[in-house]
Amino acid sequence: MEDKYFMKLALTLAKKGAGFTAPNPMVGAVVVKDKKIIGKGWHKTYGSLHAEVNAIDDAGHRADGADLYVTLEPCNHHGKTPPCTEKIINAGIKRVIIASKDPNPDVCGGGIKKLEKMGVLVISGICQKESDQLNEAFIKYVKTKQPFVSIKCASTLDGFIATGQGNSKWITGSKSREFVHKLRHETDAILTGINTVKHDNPSLTTRCGSFNGKDPIRVVLDTNLSIPLSSKLLNLKSNAYTIIATKKEGAYTKKKQLEEMGVKIITLSVKKEGLDICTLLNHLGELKINSLLVEGGSHIISSFILSGFTDKIYMFYAPKFIGGNGIPICSGNGHSLMKDSINIKNISVNRFDDDIMISGYI
Repeated sequence: MEDKYFMKLALTLAKKGAGFTAPNPMVGAVVVKDKKIIGKGWHKTYGSLHAEVNAIDDAGHRADGADLYVTLEPCNHHGKTPPCTEKIINAGIKRVIIASKDPNPDVCGGGIKKLEKMGVLVISGICQKESDQLNEAFIKYVKTKQPFVSIKCASTLDGFIATGQGNSKWITGSKSREFVHKLRHETDAILTGINTVKHDNPSLTTRCGSFNGKDPIRVVLDTNLSIPLSSKLLNLKSNAYTIIATKKEGAYTKKKQLEEMGVKIITLSVKKEGLDICTLLNHLGELKINSLLVEGGSHIISSFILSGFTDKIYMFYAPKFIGGNGIPICSGNGHSLMKDSINIKNISVNRFDDDIMISGYI
C-alpha cells in the first residue's frame, strides 16, 4: 500500500506534463526517505530534463540511500539528455520502484538491467495499468509508428450532429466544450474534413481561458484541394502548422499557393471510401505526431471507425431532440448485421452539467 501511495503521487506529477512532452511520454518521480517525500519532479517539456533528474535534484544530497518512485522505466541511452540511470546511480539511490517498463522494444528492460547490475534494487509493475493509460498514445506510437487516434463527437439524443441545414452551434454546453479544448491541448494534431472547413470555417485551436493551452497541428482531408485560401485555419497566429492531405493528381498551382502560406501538403492515393487513411497515419507518425483527435462530420467519423484505425472515442450526448431531418453521427455503408457491429470496451461515463460523455476503446 505504501508503494502504491507514492506511485500515485508520481502519476499525479506526470499528468502536469500533458500536452507539453510529446513525442516523449509523461513521467513523474518522487524521492522518498524514511517514508517522507524529499524530492519531486516531472518531465515538463520535450527536450527538457527528465522526471528522475528533476526529482533527484530537488532532493539534493538527501537522495543518498533513498527510494525513487518513477512512472516509467528510467532511460539508459543518450538522447536529448544523458541516461537517467547514471543520475540515479551517482545519487546513491538504493531502491527504484517503477510503474511501467519502457514500451519501446529496442530499449525495454535496459534501464532496469543497468540499475540492477550496479546494485540498485528494482521493483516494477506498481500502478502499471494507470501508468499505461496515461501514456497510451506514446505506447502505441513507439510500437507502431502511427498516432493514437481518438474520435470526438457531439450529438443530440436522437443521434444527430447537426440540423438538416447543417446548424450545430451549440449541441453541448460550455462545460463540455471546455473539456474538448483540454483534449485539443493534450493532443498533437486535430483532423477534420473539407466539408466542415467550408461550412463551419473553424479555427481548430485551443481556447482554455486563463490556461495557456497548446494549439494542435491542424490536419484537413481535402481530396480535390478545394479549401478556400481565406479559411480561418490557414490565416491564424499560431505556433502549430496546418497539414492538408489531398490526392496526388492535379491542382499544382493551388498546392504551391498553400505551401507559400506555410501549409504542409501530403499527397495520398484515393480508395473507394476516400483518401488512404493508413498511409496518412504513417506520414503523421514520420512527423512525430503520436496522437490525433478526429473532429469531423458523418463521413469522416464513419471512415475512421470502419477503417479499424480508431483507438478511442469521446461521445457527447446533449438532452436535445432535433426530431428528424438532421445529419447523423455516421454516414455511408456500415455493417448490415448487428453481430458485426463494432463494440466499445472499458467504458467511462462523465457528466458535464446536463451533457453526458461516454468514452471507451475500440
